[in-house]
Amino acid sequence: MYLPPFGELADPRVLAGLARKAEDAGFDGFFLWDHVARPNRPELAVCDAWTGLAAVAAATERLVFGTRVTPLSRRRPQEVARQAVALDQLSGGRFVLGVGLGSNTGGEMTRLGEVDDPRTRASMLDESLELICRLWSGERVVHHGPHYTVDGLRFLPRPVQQPRIPIWVAAQSTRPAPLRRAARYDGLCPEVSPDDLRRMLEIIAEHRDGDMDGYEVSVGGPPGTDPGPYARAGATWWLVQFPETTAVRQVEEVLANRK
Repeated sequence: MYLPPFGELADPRVLAGLARKAEDAGFDGFFLWDHVARPNRPELAVCDAWTGLAAVAAATERLVFGTRVTPLSRRRPQEVARQAVALDQLSGGRFVLGVGLGSNTGGEMTRLGEVDDPRTRASMLDESLELICRLWSGERVVHHGPHYTVDGLRFLPRPVQQPRIPIWVAAQSTRPAPLRRAARYDGLCPEVSPDDLRRMLEIIAEHRDGDMDGYEVSVGGPPGTDPGPYARAGATWWLVQFPETTAVRQVEEVLANRK
């Protein structure tokens, strides 16, 4: 399941209830959009995705869950590192961190004073990812980068999942930089055609010296979409995806049909 935590779904209790039902219906994962505002729909309620995922973690026993995706340029890496480990502990090692550049749709970045320049956000994303992984190591970290500083601190506890919490990276094309980034981590979150996905994975495999063992590829589409072409192209996860104005009953109908 891949849900927007907006409108009727902006209540963490509702998300927890839907996650329980998804688990009972045989779903394997539960992922949330990560936004702080919907400027084009000012009347739409928005839930903090991370708080919603804490409710999901506490309400389920088996589901893999995570953000898809968190724009790291608007988050402090030390806070993400701490919150991710907390979710990992709370769930017994089921959390996945989905990350990307994000977008300034409707001014979601600029109207909150966030960086909008894509090159700067990409630089912040790369530095933040490196720093988060070092903080998860539990070792003393000294880091003085262009965007972030950690001056000799050690972050404990370490994650339940080792060697780290899985990181899935968003990429929307075969451009080199995003695919190099995705190849350094544990998975890919693309929004492309099956043919483009196949090419993206060829490029990622080259960067990983052919080692794609355990590498996750998370794609999605609306309820009723045939995932077969994506599976044949190399996808490992199919996310049943809902639009931003989804009502609870729409999700429950899909769950009922799954049973």
